[in-house]
Amino acid sequence: MSEKYGDNFQQKSKYIRSQLPQHRLDWASKPDTYKTYTDALTTIKLPDPEFDKNIKFWDVIGNRKSSRKFKNEPLSKEQLSLLLFGMTGLTRIFPQFAFRTVPSAGGLYPIEVYPIINNVENLDQGIYHYNISTHSLELLQAGDFRTEIAKACLDQKIAYNSAVNFVWTALIERSKWKYLQRCYRYIYIDAGHIGQNFYLIAEALNLGACTIGAIFDDEINDLLKIDGLTETAIYVGVIGKKS
Repeated sequence: MSEKYGDNFQQKSKYIRSQLPQHRLDWASKPDTYKTYTDALTTIKLPDPEFDKNIKFWDVIGNRKSSRKFKNEPLSKEQLSLLLFGMTGLTRIFPQFAFRTVPSAGGLYPIEVYPIINNVENLDQGIYHYNISTHSLELLQAGDFRTEIAKACLDQKIAYNSAVNFVWTALIERSKWKYLQRCYRYIYIDAGHIGQNFYLIAEALNLGACTIGAIFDDEINDLLKIDGLTETAIYVGVIGKKS
């Protein structure tokens, strides 16, 4: 009989009134808010996001659905900019803190975004990291990674045929610093916030989108060259022109 690790996690991570964790926040050891690759092959500033004021919010909500067939046509850099900004872009910026387009437990924002570009106008194929603080892309590995990401998504063809695969990872310590072991609950909730925004932006742009939770975690971690412990793959979103 397989270990009931899901059941155990749910029970062990409960808050119980008389047994709340007691710890002081060590502000000197607070993890960095933003991840930046100083050794990126190149950094590409994205266009400022511009919104179509004619898009009707409730139509977007009502029409949102998963799409699994995409045309072999590129996305524009402007569409990519809107997608990334809408997922986790900075909105109200203050000296010590910035709000984003999604909520996050404790305002800690543990989720990072790695776009694997397959077909975007004026962008080379490759694995990129979204630098949230500067709204730019950092090229980490150049090349065609469609086969690798599709295999890591349990051989799902949608990851091969998409224009972009967004890999969402979690920097565990960014949330654990405050929430200890319960941080994992909040990390998955945070990823869900981003995934829903991803769907809504895609619909607003008349693009097809689908999220994938069935992944070979360590194959994606290896592809991104992250360790799977301090930072690990959580979720994948695929997108393209509707077929």
